[in-house]
Amino acid sequence: MAYKQNNISFFYAGRTILLCCHKMKKMKKGYDIHKLSFAGLLVTLGIIFGDIGTSPLYVMRAIIGTDKISEELVLGGLSCVFWTLTLQTTLKYVVLTLRADNNGEGGIFSLYALVRRHRKYFIWFAIIGGSALLADGIITPPISVTSAVEGLNIIAPHLPVVPIVLFVIISLFVFQRFGTNFMGKAFGPIMFFWFLMLGILGVTKLTHSFEVFYALNPYYALNLIINYPSGFWLLGAVFLCTTGAEALYSDLGHCGKKNIRVSWIFVKICILLNYFGQGAWILQQESLQGKNPFYAIMPDWFILPGVIIATLAAIIASQALITGSFTLVSEAMRMDLWPKVRMLFPTYFRGQMYVPSVNWLLLAGCIFVVLHFGSSENMEAAYGLAISLTMLATTFLLSFYLRFVKRWSFLATAGIFFIYMAIEISFLISNLMKFMHGGYLTIIVGMLLVAIMFVWHKARGIKNRLTEYTLLKPYLNVFNMLSIDQSVPKFATHLVYLTNCSSSAQIEKKVIYSIFNKQPKRADVYWFLHVHVTDEPYSLAYKVETLLTDNIIRVDFFLGFRIEPRLNLFFRKVVEDMVKNHEINFASRYQSLSQHSLVGDFRFVVLEKHLSYESNLPAFEQLVMDAYFLVKKISLSEQSAYGLDTSAVHIEKVPLVISPVEEVELIRLP
Repeated sequence: MAYKQNNISFFYAGRTILLCCHKMKKMKKGYDIHKLSFAGLLVTLGIIFGDIGTSPLYVMRAIIGTDKISEELVLGGLSCVFWTLTLQTTLKYVVLTLRADNNGEGGIFSLYALVRRHRKYFIWFAIIGGSALLADGIITPPISVTSAVEGLNIIAPHLPVVPIVLFVIISLFVFQRFGTNFMGKAFGPIMFFWFLMLGILGVTKLTHSFEVFYALNPYYALNLIINYPSGFWLLGAVFLCTTGAEALYSDLGHCGKKNIRVSWIFVKICILLNYFGQGAWILQQESLQGKNPFYAIMPDWFILPGVIIATLAAIIASQALITGSFTLVSEAMRMDLWPKVRMLFPTYFRGQMYVPSVNWLLLAGCIFVVLHFGSSENMEAAYGLAISLTMLATTFLLSFYLRFVKRWSFLATAGIFFIYMAIEISFLISNLMKFMHGGYLTIIVGMLLVAIMFVWHKARGIKNRLTEYTLLKPYLNVFNMLSIDQSVPKFATHLVYLTNCSSSAQIEKKVIYSIFNKQPKRADVYWFLHVHVTDEPYSLAYKVETLLTDNIIRVDFFLGFRIEPRLNLFFRKVVEDMVKNHEINFASRYQSLSQHSLVGDFRFVVLEKHLSYESNLPAFEQLVMDAYFLVKKISLSEQSAYGLDTSAVHIEKVPLVISPVEEVELIRLP
């Protein structure tokens, strides 16, 4: 026997796996997104600030609407925009929320992971906030792209806009396959020029009306909300200027907080200059008369180039929500709030991912929105309702994070909580007017996503409650006897089971049933693999415990939530490592093959759970489990989710262990 130990248990703790492949090595290293650099700033401009950066396309038009232009309305609207960007975007997100990074990753699920041990009900804030943000992703690309493309009507009034918008949006989603780093390099210079253009266009109009800077005084914002007729309801239009703030936090892992904070200074200055320039032009008009002030402040000779640049910027604007959606789904999967779906890492850089199923679902939603609303003006009436719910959920979780994790004082935390609750509840109430004008669409989609997350989370709790475990020690001798029992056909030399049991002293009863009862499976070595998902995004380590010398071995993998669980590859590297250290003999155990030094065969057994027809669950839990298994049919199989070689996988269906049905009395006839 190649490997002998007097102690029956041999433990290797915290050993880092040798780098499994050249691509993963590069992905782990990459460039350091947490360092401030010119390249990082450029990528940040290309990925994160598209939504906020294109808000000047439609915000002032939405605020003024068809009202008669007055100084009270214009200065009040500008003041609301300035203080919203300052309090909501800058202070809450750029300064405060970016502090809540989970090993460099952001987003509402990442924030929830930092505070979940304090309160169980925090899960609802994460579910509602995450679902609302994903739902909002179906309207952000259409409104940005449509607002830009509609500028072509200035040159060609009868040009059909919808086909062009659909072409642009479809191209954008197809482009996602190449990764956000690739797009950041391509889009970064364009967005830099876009923001520069915004600032310059604004400055050219400011020279005619410096009184717009009176809007920096918060008095004008309060006066609009309190005294202007229906002024409070204009907050729904004002809110559009900050809808991209949540995506800014979700994309933290793509760019790093230093790059986001520094680039935001440049972005905010350029945006405000453009808003104030539009305000200066509007003050000189009696009404908008269907004009978009964004295009109206452009010189006539610059309209065509301006429309082209705006269209390119609008394409990029959609990227913030798309990449943020990928991040949200990956974190939801890690927390068992979302079905397992395929994730790809198209570049070598941290945080760069592509989720095909989410990409195509968002595309389908965007196409429906464009066809349903037709114009950006109609979309404005529906935009922002869902994202206001996400911001409220973030405020709840952020307050608890600052109080219990960062240990801020009660007064400071309470002050932040009540200030932002007042602001965001005001935005939510004003946005409720949008419900009947199309806001119902994102709410319905959000409720559907909430239902999926709830079912997945609740079903996991039911499965854990019904799963029975047993001590492994009493079966060790049985394992040994089965391995040498020649009357049982050999199932495999190395037989591998995946286990959810975190303790090496226990094993699921269904595994014991599969090995000894259902169909006795004789093997020379039995392996039990368990995956621990860590909060460190790129951890890649394992430990080995030999439970029965050269017969039963348990391997615990510690994988970061950004690491694709390619267990087939990882397990092979573990075995190679153990063979090099003479810890196990991996040669074939068949007599005719062992003398030729051939590698032994191995086989994975995957146990798929199903709900027995004889179940006796309460009606509500039965409904939840039925929905769970329905969703599970369209999710990845266990072998695909864990990257197992399907040619070496044996699948067995096992029922969940549940309460027995009521006793039935049967009469035996003579």
